[in-house]
Amino acid sequence: MEDEIISCIKKENIKYLHSGQISKYIFPLSRKEAHKKKIPHLIVRVFILSKTSEGNIKFLVQKRGKNRKSYPNCFTDSASGHVLYKKNLDLNGIKQDAIRELIEEFGILQKNIDNFYYSELKIENDNITDEIAYIFIGTIKSNTILKPNKEELDLINSRFYSQEELKKILENKKCVDYSKEIWKRLIKTDLEIYFEKKSIKRKQNHKIALFISRFQPLHHGHIYMIYKILKKSNFLKIGIGSSQLSNALNNPFTKEERKQFIITALEKRSISTKKYEIYFIPDIFNANKWVDHVSSIVGDFDILYSNSDWMRELFKKKGYEISKKSLLFKKKYNGTNIRNSIFKEKKQWRLLIPNEVIELIKKFNGFERIKDISEKNRE
Repeated sequence: MEDEIISCIKKENIKYLHSGQISKYIFPLSRKEAHKKKIPHLIVRVFILSKTSEGNIKFLVQKRGKNRKSYPNCFTDSASGHVLYKKNLDLNGIKQDAIRELIEEFGILQKNIDNFYYSELKIENDNITDEIAYIFIGTIKSNTILKPNKEELDLINSRFYSQEELKKILENKKCVDYSKEIWKRLIKTDLEIYFEKKSIKRKQNHKIALFISRFQPLHHGHIYMIYKILKKSNFLKIGIGSSQLSNALNNPFTKEERKQFIITALEKRSISTKKYEIYFIPDIFNANKWVDHVSSIVGDFDILYSNSDWMRELFKKKGYEISKKSLLFKKKYNGTNIRNSIFKEKKQWRLLIPNEVIELIKKFNGFERIKDISEKNRE
């Protein structure tokens, strides 16, 4: 097998994955080297369900081949594997890696998949290295033909099982502990929720909208979004994300400086303070509790505006309405691009930030701060 280049991360940076900051902290390394040096890295685990024409739910379980280096002859999830390194990797890219593993291990194609959900993020520790597992749960069509990979799987025992059969496997057979835990939990869950086609009735107008960003710094893309939101909503709640972080490569400005960026820019555009309120939202580095954490700070709202796949997925799981994504933030209108341009002294950043915010950055010695922090991180 060709040595893959996988997504690795320093142990001290794993916590940032809980707030969806993936591409900023991962780095490429060969699979062999990552395991040899015990470097933490990202993996996916997929758990697949199907429903027969009689309405019985089946569980797709694989048994690892006897020649596998880790967990040979053990029952495990439906599919799993490493997250390959990609520049600008996000949750959607990780989801595609999960689907790739289904194709490689069982021949299940995208067209066979009905639903595919991100479930949770788990840190798995064993004697080899730390693995950060992105867990996905999916449903596939009952007539899907399985083509188990003979190089990796036990061909006879890698198949669909009934709930009773799966219970016996979990009680009596050798299983990968991480997968065993999730299968046990799924058995106790109302699995019908995974087969439902989720459709959200979109309202034409929303009384209260929530817009979360880190504003490092505020740029014209943020202004565009605020105008757009206020056309559809009566009131806007603005969340300053990662509010506890400052004087760092990805978060150079303090929460109070970022708040001043917003207030000054909106005042310049005659947007009344009666139309919005600003909230500080610190990271808690716990993805499972993050939505409740945000709600406890900002209170009620009708719709979330965010371009972050991670944030959108977390709020969608909790039943919130999510706005359509804006392509505006994809390339030039994002904080990372602007900070890099400032560091490299490229003049185009001046076209991306409102003049009044530029003046505030000067007042806060922000340009020097960005250059100093960037220099230190290059050493």
